[in-house]
Amino acid sequence: MKTHVLRVLVCGAAGRMGRAVRAEMEASGAFTCAAGIDARPGPGVEAPDAFEYLLAGADVVVDFSSPESACRYAAACAKVRKPFVTGATGFSKKQLVALKLAARRTPVFFSPNMSPAVNLTFALAGFAARRLAGFDAHVSEAHHAAKRDAPSGTALRYAEHIAAARGGALPPITSVRAGDIVGDHTVLFAGPHERVELTHRAHSRAVFAAGALKAAAWLYGRKPGYYDYADLLGLKGLLCG
Repeated sequence: MKTHVLRVLVCGAAGRMGRAVRAEMEASGAFTCAAGIDARPGPGVEAPDAFEYLLAGADVVVDFSSPESACRYAAACAKVRKPFVTGATGFSKKQLVALKLAARRTPVFFSPNMSPAVNLTFALAGFAARRLAGFDAHVSEAHHAAKRDAPSGTALRYAEHIAAARGGALPPITSVRAGDIVGDHTVLFAGPHERVELTHRAHSRAVFAAGALKAAAWLYGRKPGYYDYADLLGLKGLLCG
């Protein structure tokens, strides 16, 4: 039986992650690039005002633009019931509400980090926070010098899991912006006489591109709703207690 090849509209197509997503699709037989849009249009990449026109020829949208743009694209997807995946970071609470509003009419997948392994460690960080209640917690992250938001969305997600597990405030976060670091994150639990460190290091943006496409394939055909990697990996409630 012939497998359906998903047609993907890539937002932020001229950026680091957009280029990585397009390269990943070229190496895969499961996806094809329906079109790309970016605030910096060029060969094969249209301007953002072409989004709704190009959306008609796509099965799913993968977005690595900006929070403001992502909210706009999600709203347009909701109108025509097209699935929307975003890995953009730096969303405000108001912008996240806008994503959830779009999710009432179409499936929306949001993750500040598209690595499946990182999303597993979110759950592990929450589990450790509960079991190491007397330990101090600290999150540190390092990214390339051009990354705008600090702390990273991934670091904030670690902190949120720790805070939720302990019923308290977010732990401190340290951020570094230097060179061409793809993404390093460490969660430290320090107690008397010992410490535990949970570290993830991304070697290439390809892991995020592949993860975003994995999310797109999983999301296609789902009912409207607000999803993340905990849904895809079946992690919700798995490490409770």
